[in-house]
Amino acid sequence: MRALVTKAVPQASEAISYGMPTYVGHKNLVHFAAMKNHLGFYPTPSAVTKFADELLNYSTSKGCIRFPYNKPLPRTLITKIVKFRVSEEKKGE
Repeated sequence: MRALVTKAVPQASEAISYGMPTYVGHKNLVHFAAMKNHLGFYPTPSAVTKFADELLNYSTSKGCIRFPYNKPLPRTLITKIVKFRVSEEKKGE
């Protein structure tokens, strides 16, 4: 996950926020964390809503996407979500 996010937004700073690896532009862009049965990805509620059609095969909640360990990471989708978050930040959202 770190390599995907870093490649999508190399200018972002890395930090720990809410006890999770976090990528920061002017504000927090995305967080992720290893859970018992999945990798939690936290790209904000707006990103989960924006990509809802592409996330039908994953468990989601308001601001979280759960990627199960028994499936490959959807690298292209994760990259699109990260770039969407960067574009939101540029618009000041």
